[in-house]
Amino acid sequence: MREMMPMQGSLTSERLCHLAEVSRVGFYRYLRGQQPRVEEMTVRDAIQEIALSHRRRYGYRRITAELRRRGMVVNHKRVARLMRNDNLLALRKQKFVLTTASRHDLGIYFNLASQLEVTGADQLWVADITYIRLQTEFVYLAVILDRYSRRVVGWSLERHCRAQLAVTALEQAVGARKPSPGLVHHSDRGVQYACPEYLKVLRQHQIVSSMSRAGCPYDNAACESFMSTLKREEITANEYRDLEDLRAHVSEFIEQYYNRQRLHSALGYLTPVEFEACSSAPALSPKISLKAADELSFSRHGKSINPMLG
Repeated sequence: MREMMPMQGSLTSERLCHLAEVSRVGFYRYLRGQQPRVEEMTVRDAIQEIALSHRRRYGYRRITAELRRRGMVVNHKRVARLMRNDNLLALRKQKFVLTTASRHDLGIYFNLASQLEVTGADQLWVADITYIRLQTEFVYLAVILDRYSRRVVGWSLERHCRAQLAVTALEQAVGARKPSPGLVHHSDRGVQYACPEYLKVLRQHQIVSSMSRAGCPYDNAACESFMSTLKREEITANEYRDLEDLRAHVSEFIEQYYNRQRLHSALGYLTPVEFEACSSAPALSPKISLKAADELSFSRHGKSINPMLG
């Protein structure tokens, strides 16, 4: 056991234990108890990164293969257990078939964001979800950004990645901004944005759903850029006691710093709040109207699909 620990200056681990008045057996038992937790968090972190980067299309076998490609020795049963605990099991077609048509039609919403010329606030919102690693758990952040001003208009932070996470962010954004009918909401094809609960809120406020093409995240670049900024300038620069401590810091970063103080090169080095104050554009872009969006539809498998109705 003595050879397990390096020398601390000229003192052995045995001498250090004596000076600290702890037993060597207890010390090494403590070490063995800590190492598995650190290793497990490292594996979970890699699983989270792989699962979310592939938009939850990878099952546990593919993720196990990718982990092994990265040099990690893991069993596929363990990977499946961790994915199940973190709600990361791959999405399957039959899940949509067994619930509602709107969930089955996950991939058919038009990509309106790529065609929209944004000239003012509350014409195009972009949404995304990311995960944040704490010391002993993972939590999830849903964000909605105004594409025109890059302002965060809604967000939600929870321990789960279920639909309610995204719905809470959307309801916060709608309550704060009260957008006019015809606003375009753009996201990826994740189940959180295609589920009945989310679509219901969009329809209630006459917001038009838009989704990226598979494997094409460019229309969501502004939101992903914000996530990168948040992690670089806030998350990795601090340590948090727990979820509530993180929530307080994220709130301060978004509401006080990012929206009101941080200068954006894409906005002519103005803050999002300043950029919106300088704008006098109409609330609805001339490139799309609610009537035009309502008329967009196409047939799939003998069924007429409408982006407003799902």
